[in-house]
Amino acid sequence: MSRFLNDRFSSLKPYTPGEQPKSTQKLIKLNTNENPYEPAPGVMKVISDAELRKLKLYSEPDASLLTEAIAGFYGLKNEQVIAGNGSDEILAFIFMAFQGRGGRVLYPEISYSFYPVYCDIFGAEGVKVPLGEDFSVRPEDYYDADGTIVITNPNAPTGMALSRRQIEDILRHNRDSLVVIDEAYVDFGAESAVGLIETYDNLLVVQTLSKSRSLAGARVGFAMGSSELIADLNRIKFSFNPYNLDRLAILAGAEAMKDREHFEKTRRRIMETREAFVTEMEKMGFKVLPSKANFVFASSDRISGEEYFSQLRKYNIIVRHFKGEKTGNYVRITIGTPEEMKALTEATGEILSGLADGSRR
Repeated sequence: MSRFLNDRFSSLKPYTPGEQPKSTQKLIKLNTNENPYEPAPGVMKVISDAELRKLKLYSEPDASLLTEAIAGFYGLKNEQVIAGNGSDEILAFIFMAFQGRGGRVLYPEISYSFYPVYCDIFGAEGVKVPLGEDFSVRPEDYYDADGTIVITNPNAPTGMALSRRQIEDILRHNRDSLVVIDEAYVDFGAESAVGLIETYDNLLVVQTLSKSRSLAGARVGFAMGSSELIADLNRIKFSFNPYNLDRLAILAGAEAMKDREHFEKTRRRIMETREAFVTEMEKMGFKVLPSKANFVFASSDRISGEEYFSQLRKYNIIVRHFKGEKTGNYVRITIGTPEEMKALTEATGEILSGLADGSRR
């Protein structure tokens, strides 16, 4: 590091994203929870030559075309929605603006690894709340919390989800604390907390178009909550980066939100593929946590998580392995197309057979 870096950032441990190979031509890439299907047809249509020529102009700071489409989808008012450069930016605004009493932010001990990074960057005290023995988030552990609560639902990397009733329990027990529900994966079988916004003014719901709407490369995220909370976030945004979404991302995001048929078709296809894949993995003796996300968290008592990750790579299949005492024996596997998941199960069968006879591919 240079001699000019602020001392308080010298020990910062940056977030480590999943591997992004420059070429995926020969790879089955199941490590970053991307959607295997193309965006809605309207997305491609709006990215026209005429719109490309408009890139010489600044984008609309309010991104109203996009926020109106989001509000329309969820039955909210436009002033209850803010859009950003991926949900990561929205979360950064939240960690910057809302740190609870004494600058504390509570989140599950195993969850999205950006949370502790944001605590370090914005000077908050990060409080890791233990999970249950079964990796579950226990609502009672967050009752009467002394700080802002941030929970990914479904959680990552486990895929396990709280019900809307459980989320409401947390809200009822924390009327004077902000509760942030990060719903990056909610569209794959979990219950959204959006319907609780009108009842609880201490709720912010964060979502992304990266997963269920196939726009990971467009970097579009958003938050929904009371108009007062959204006004607070806009205060941060307009003090930091007013033009945080480019013109094409706004257009693409609005079209993706409008096409409900494509959204329903692709997310249903992923859920069906997930259930079929889980069945096959369990037949081979894997333990797979109950997932409501577009990925699963799986382990085997026959092969370590790290070894399984390494062996799959020899078959040109990339999954995600998280080191750690509680997660080290697991791998997180994104749900791809049926053909991709079949290739993975076939490779897994060969790997396990190799263990049985002492050979290696």
